[in-house]
Amino acid sequence: MDIRIAAYGVIIRDGAILLSHWNEHGRSAWTLPGGGIEGAEHPFDAAVREIREETGYDAEIERLLGIDTMVVPASKRHHGKAPLYAMRIVYRARVSGGELRNEVGGSSDEARWFPLDAIHDLTRVSLLDIALRMNAEPPATGVLPRR
Repeated sequence: MDIRIAAYGVIIRDGAILLSHWNEHGRSAWTLPGGGIEGAEHPFDAAVREIREETGYDAEIERLLGIDTMVVPASKRHHGKAPLYAMRIVYRARVSGGELRNEVGGSSDEARWFPLDAIHDLTRVSLLDIALRMNAEPPATGVLPRR
């Protein structure tokens, strides 16, 4: 089984959520800005890096919302011959600088703010709905771990 660990940010401001348009392998959908960790990168740092790459914004992580996992059967994968175990670490974040721009040459092709009440009309990945449910739950007690 292949394993992929990724980190994402839920960024909500003035009743709108920041999303990234994933467009790869002939499939496209709106998702949270984020993506796979690189090497020994901490997921916290990966989320900040991916938000910057996909949206142009600098972000500050506020807290861990949760972790979601899923298994993609080998028959549904675009690359690889084994099933994929995906671990998705979801943080609540906020914009701290930068300017909105689209990613060039990556797996996403557009970044945009959407009113929260318009999400149901979008073609979106399941992670978006999962993350919004995580965000609606009260925060867990404890301190966000940081290296």
